[in-house]
Amino acid sequence: MNLQEFKGLLASQGNKHFRLQLPDGSPVPVSFHVTEVGHVKKTFIDCGGTMRTAEACQLQVWVGEDVDHRIEAKKAAAILEKAKSFLPDETIPVEIEYEDRVISQYTIVGHDIKDQSVVLKLGHKHTDCLAKELCGVPLKVGNATAPETTTSACCVGSGCCG
Repeated sequence: MNLQEFKGLLASQGNKHFRLQLPDGSPVPVSFHVTEVGHVKKTFIDCGGTMRTAEACQLQVWVGEDVDHRIEAKKAAAILEKAKSFLPDETIPVEIEYEDRVISQYTIVGHDIKDQSVVLKLGHKHTDCLAKELCGVPLKVGNATAPETTTSACCVGSGCCG
């Protein structure tokens, strides 16, 4: 979900409570706080030597000891409004950062609107090889796997992994 879609969803749901559902279906405790809104920009070189960038609006959520705390959609929208001066545009994806034993970052894969709440469904972020053709990683074609393009992945002189 990008920032524009997220802000529109929050604005349209006003007084409903804002909730988060982890990828396994369990909820983030309802008393969470949005403690940060960040513009995260990562510049990197993939294993094939191509320079890339990735950007996101990242919301950090935290669960404190105040178990009676609740955040409504309009409050979350107001928090985002304060961050508009440093967010580059509204097409960047929104990610949620949450700590449950370890700090994890999640994508937003969907939402449910219930009588009293807006529930964001979170999905896992995944790593990937962005230079599969150079690393000899078989490319998937439909449900089949295409043959490898090199004889050995990440072998000396393959152009992969340095």
